[in-house]
Amino acid sequence: MSVLVLGHKNPDTDSNVSAISFAHVLNQRGIQATAVAQGTPAPETEFVLNKFNLKAPEVVTSVASKELYLVDYSDLAQAPADLKDAKILGIVDHHKLGDVTTDTPLECWIQPYGCSNTIIKMVADYYNVTIPADIAGAMLCAILSDTVLFKSPTCTEFDKKAAQELAKIANVSDLEALGMEMFKAKSNLNASPRDLIFRDFKDFDMGGKKIGIGQLELISLSMVTPELKESLKKELAAVKSEGRHSAVLVLTDIMKEGSELLLVSDEEDIIINALGTQKSDNMWMPGVMSRKKQVVPPLQGAFKA
Repeated sequence: MSVLVLGHKNPDTDSNVSAISFAHVLNQRGIQATAVAQGTPAPETEFVLNKFNLKAPEVVTSVASKELYLVDYSDLAQAPADLKDAKILGIVDHHKLGDVTTDTPLECWIQPYGCSNTIIKMVADYYNVTIPADIAGAMLCAILSDTVLFKSPTCTEFDKKAAQELAKIANVSDLEALGMEMFKAKSNLNASPRDLIFRDFKDFDMGGKKIGIGQLELISLSMVTPELKESLKKELAAVKSEGRHSAVLVLTDIMKEGSELLLVSDEEDIIINALGTQKSDNMWMPGVMSRKKQVVPPLQGAFKA
C-alpha cells in the first residue's frame, strides 16, 4: 500500500512541491509513496507545475487508516480533521514544532531553513537520490517563492546553495527572471475576496485562542484598489466570525519589502502592538516579509502573556 505525502491546508507552492519531491525521494528509497494535497493549486503553484510539466497532487479530505508523511507543517490546525485516525510515519518542516504527536517513532527532518524543499534537497543528498530536472525546477521555484527571491529574513545560505544546485539540474540560468514570472502569477487578483484571503491562510492556537493569519504576496500593493481593500476587510470579518478570536491578513509588497496589516479581532490592540505598528487605515510594517518569522512568533508571545 502506498503511503501518502501530504502538505498543509490551503497549500502554497512549497507545500505542493514538497509533497511531489519528497514522494520522489521516498520512492527512490524503496518506500512506495504518493503525493497528495488538501486543496487545488493557487495561481503561482499552477504556473510552476505547468512550467515543469508536473501534475498537481491529488486532493484528499480524509486520511483515516492511512499511513502518511507530513510536509511543510506539524500543526493539527493545518491537518485533516481525522489525522488522529492515521499513522504518521514522518515529518518534513521548516516552521516551528507544532502540536502533532505520534504513538510510534517517526522519521523527522526539521531545520530552520527558508523552505521545506531545501530540507528535501538535503535528504535527497543524504540518501544519494538523484532529482530529475522537472522536480528540481519545481523545487527551485518553491525556494524562490518561500524566500521571496532570497529577500526574506527566513532565507539561509543553505537555501541559496540548494537553489543554485537545483537550478543547474533544471537548466535554469536566470533565477531572478524565473522568480518574477512566478510573482506575476502569484499577483493574480482575479478571485473572490474570500479566495484571496484563503490563498495562503493558516490557523494557529495561541494561548487557547484560534488566530487565523493569511498572507497575500503581490508585486505591488498598488494593485489593491480601495474597493478591493474594503471587500477584503468585510470578508475578513466574516472569516473571524467563523469561530476565530482574530482574523489577520498580511498584504506583502514584494518589491517594497514590507507589508500592510488588515485585521479583525476581539483584541486588536494586542496584535497591533505585538507587530510594532500603529492603528490606522494603512498599517504599514516595513521589512515584514515572513509570516513564519515576523508575524507568528510575536503574536504567540503576546497571547501567552
